[in-house]
Amino acid sequence: MNTTKGLNNDCFALPPGVKWTPVDEALALLQSRLNIAVGQEVVTLGKAANRIAAQDVKAVRANPPNANSAVDGYGFAAASLPANGNVTLRLIEGRAAAGAPFAGVVPEGAVIRILTGASLPKGVDTVVLEEDVVAADDVVHFAAGLKPFSNARKAGEDVEAASLILRRGCLVSPPEIALMAATGVSEVSVFSRLRVGVLSTGDELLEVGEIATGDQIFDANRPMLLTLLAQWGFDVVDLGRAPDDREALRDCLDRASQTVDAILTSGGASAGDEDHLSAILNAEGKVHSWRIALKPGRPLALGQWQGVPLFGLPGNPVAALVCTLIFARPALFQMAGRDWLVPLGFDVPAAFQKSKKAGRREYLRARLTPEGHGEPFVSEGSGRISGLSWAQGLIELGDEAQQISPGDPVRFYPYASFGITT
Repeated sequence: MNTTKGLNNDCFALPPGVKWTPVDEALALLQSRLNIAVGQEVVTLGKAANRIAAQDVKAVRANPPNANSAVDGYGFAAASLPANGNVTLRLIEGRAAAGAPFAGVVPEGAVIRILTGASLPKGVDTVVLEEDVVAADDVVHFAAGLKPFSNARKAGEDVEAASLILRRGCLVSPPEIALMAATGVSEVSVFSRLRVGVLSTGDELLEVGEIATGDQIFDANRPMLLTLLAQWGFDVVDLGRAPDDREALRDCLDRASQTVDAILTSGGASAGDEDHLSAILNAEGKVHSWRIALKPGRPLALGQWQGVPLFGLPGNPVAALVCTLIFARPALFQMAGRDWLVPLGFDVPAAFQKSKKAGRREYLRARLTPEGHGEPFVSEGSGRISGLSWAQGLIELGDEAQQISPGDPVRFYPYASFGITT
């Protein structure tokens, strides 16, 4: 774990006089203040999946390494093609196959049998497709019109040796694994995994399987966040539950700060009598309890405990997930070494009608109809957890006032754009 903790002092402090924080301003401030909080290590290619590249990666070898045939057919020199008319060329003995090249030279006016992926023999720069020829009596006939150099791949036409194939800060996924393997890269410098702790707060919380009485509820946030963070590839630490007791909460945060690079808590981030997280951060840590102009999601406490960035999420699971996707995800990944992440969305016709007031950005749990229209969950209530599972993503409504009618374009962000696999 890096001792710098990945941030500047008072990294979440807002300018004096700011009471409400627009979403874009909060994101810009996070992006500008957070630093990489992890070290680097070298791993073999087989262990590089879902890691973040810590250094630029260059090809060791060209792809393809040699000029080769793109099809099964017959290879020859383009100079053998007549100016016009059908083509007849002499078939010589031997063949070229992938892994079994032809060692001789193919003279002008002759062809050789060649298979897909085979290196082009000396004297060959053009291949005619097997289905387009008639071979008989040691000659090959095919119609006029074949262009010189057809069906032949040049050496390095995909990737040249020593060229950049992966930039620092990129996620190593299966396509990158394939590219590095094809170009001879056997080891990769990656960032160490970011360690993220997850803590729930509140006397009302129980573990699933315990017997609930009175107004007790099962803790949904911690299992949700632990699963989500693990899916994102972080080294996740379950910090358990803290009761509504400041001394116990302080002990939990003290222990966590010694072992993790970032902390996500849920509950206690507002300013009520039992909102101990805000109180203890204000008294003993560094915090700016941002009133984010966001629905669902306020309040959101962003601060530090003993130098470790802390995201104090709302206690409601719907708001906790939205805040994690919008704020914690890009911030944590930047601390882990990735470039700042912006989710990819697209416009779809609305399948609803809504009047929205100005001043807050809204995220609606939504899914696409069979016709490709954006349909929100039946209720906007942030206590309706079932809407998270029903939805396929989020519809974003901007900060400005809007009158939305069926068919109007709205921005839809699939869960996949936030790295959630379903």
